[in-house]
Amino acid sequence: MRRYALFSVTDRTGLEDFARGLVGLGWEILATRGTARALAAAGIPVTPLEEWTGAPEILGGRVKTLHPLVHAGILARPTEADWAELAAIGGRPIDLVAVNLYAFEEAARRGSMEEAVEAIDIGGVALLRAAAKNFARVIVCSRPADYPLVLQALRQEGEVPLELRRRLAAQAFRLTAWYDAMIARYLEGADAPSSPLPEMLLLSARPVIALRYGENPHQAGAFYLDPFRSLPFEVFQGKPLSYNNLLDLEAAWRAAQDLPPPAAVIVKHNNPCGAAVADTPARAFRRALAGDPESAYGGIVAFNAEVDEETAEALREIFLEVIAAPAYRPEAMAHLARKKACRVIRMQEPAVPCLEIRSVLGGFLVQTPDREEDDQGAWQVVTRRPPAASEWEDLRFAWRVVRHVRSNAIVLARGRQTVGIGAGQMSRVDAVRIAIQKAGERARGAVLASDAFFPFPDGVEVAAAAGVTAIIQPGGSIRDPEVIEVADRYGMAMAFTGRRCFRH
Repeated sequence: MRRYALFSVTDRTGLEDFARGLVGLGWEILATRGTARALAAAGIPVTPLEEWTGAPEILGGRVKTLHPLVHAGILARPTEADWAELAAIGGRPIDLVAVNLYAFEEAARRGSMEEAVEAIDIGGVALLRAAAKNFARVIVCSRPADYPLVLQALRQEGEVPLELRRRLAAQAFRLTAWYDAMIARYLEGADAPSSPLPEMLLLSARPVIALRYGENPHQAGAFYLDPFRSLPFEVFQGKPLSYNNLLDLEAAWRAAQDLPPPAAVIVKHNNPCGAAVADTPARAFRRALAGDPESAYGGIVAFNAEVDEETAEALREIFLEVIAAPAYRPEAMAHLARKKACRVIRMQEPAVPCLEIRSVLGGFLVQTPDREEDDQGAWQVVTRRPPAASEWEDLRFAWRVVRHVRSNAIVLARGRQTVGIGAGQMSRVDAVRIAIQKAGERARGAVLASDAFFPFPDGVEVAAAAGVTAIIQPGGSIRDPEVIEVADRYGMAMAFTGRRCFRH
């Protein structure tokens, strides 16, 4: 029985070698109009598909492979009944399908909605799905990288093993699933979603950075990006970014963007260890570094203002893995070039993600991001003494920082500078103790922010004993009256925000 291969490709990488190899093995080539012209120009025998079906391409090429002879030839199983039915309509079995899909992603990035919709492939997706469904008989090639594997198997064994055909089918279905998810994502972007959480979660992303490994050397890692988003940073110098670098970079950049400029945030192991706002980026960095210079060693610093020469000089005072900022002056880059191993990165404000997604227990946790602006008009002073003006300024600053600290989270601040941070503790009072230990004498006269309510008065008592003068917290504990009573007893000011800001 003759063997037929059907080609319909936009990416012609490796096409001539593959088709010529199949012809050399006795195969006959069918191809859609554009692909047939390319093969014929290369001197490869080819039958245009419209001659084979007797039906011309119509609607500007939108309908060319949607024909019973094509899909019956692909979907027919090797049974007497299927062969008889195929023969009755004048069809012949197609044993290999090689298809590329229209470049929808490029069209969607480049042009209008009309151009993007025109680039939605219908026939190609149908061909791939049909061939992949019947992989027990049909070989499906959805990318040029498949061609050498198939040709080698045919030359060595006379057939493509079932296991390889199964893998090729899985790759084809993965491609069509990604393609459809990408189209759905694009069309959803045309209007605001009717619900903050989708009825069906569709993920479409490409690997854009191959990482040496994941969190640890024995784990594989890569950075995937939504096809409609550009890489939100540019690396000017330094070693390649690691998995942990990217986690910390995102944490530092988000925290810096949450503060008024010029501000600096230093992150270590996904937690801020220092943050400050000042009149210059250099002063902001030095004050952030003073918050916890020991923990800052080997960390990541993010600025929300341009890095100048003075800031670059200050950055040379400590070893840092990554420096991130929206811009750098040329003289600053000249100084930073001496830190050859340090990654220097220019950040762009990425589009705010609609959803935050984590994998857990074989499924996904999905939530909307905590990006709402604080309604400070709804904050409530609950103690007899209201915060002084300077305390309010520090409380607002501390509250912005504590949103970026892993819970249970406590931030001590003074003069819009963190002086002690307690992060990721199982007990809130322990988080208070760690923040006070980090602050030392600087705790006296500082304010405190807590990401959630105090379940017991002990955290407030420990803070008061260290000299903390004011507290901001969500409130909402059944023991709020006891907590407020302790604050009043020590002459502290306390405000409730009415909103928790856990970050697990």
